[in-house]
Amino acid sequence: MSVSYIESSRLPTQWGDFYIHGFEDTALNKEHVVLTMGDLATPDPLLTRIHSECLTGDALFSVRCDCGNQLQTALQAISEEGRGALFYLRQEGRGIGLLNKIKAYKLQDEGADTVEANEQLGFGADMRDYNILEVMISHLGVRDVRLMTNNPRKVAALESLGVNVVERLALHTDSNPHNEKYLQTKAGKLGHMFERDD
Repeated sequence: MSVSYIESSRLPTQWGDFYIHGFEDTALNKEHVVLTMGDLATPDPLLTRIHSECLTGDALFSVRCDCGNQLQTALQAISEEGRGALFYLRQEGRGIGLLNKIKAYKLQDEGADTVEANEQLGFGADMRDYNILEVMISHLGVRDVRLMTNNPRKVAALESLGVNVVERLALHTDSNPHNEKYLQTKAGKLGHMFERDD
């Protein structure tokens, strides 16, 4: 496995004090982090979010997607619980990278949806690889989780790595005229579940 643990430190945020754990993927020249809060060693299922990097949504406040809102909602939920983990994976644009995502945005401006845009650029609909989580999960000792996600692939990915997903918690964010088609494509073509499972 090309992913290895590097270091941890305290990370004060507007939602409280987290610890940030850094990991390096030497094969892909990527750096990933996990933000944790509270005692991870207790037996209770850990409130968890797997979040793929979205510079435009997370840092530049784009309303073309729901990524920034999901990130903030997850950090707030972990803060309120006082215990949890947010895995922040450097897989921009569903794995196609920032500059290709900007090309995909241009195709979306011309009428393509997010899946069509990726495919027109020669990529799959979703190129993310969640196997990079294996070392991070092992390092933190994560076994049972309550996963904040609308994406069934993330549930399947964790289960394939031996993590017991006790509960899936939907992440609800508001739609707007700029991301309505994006959200519809997530549900219709990528199988995202926007309602909580019973």
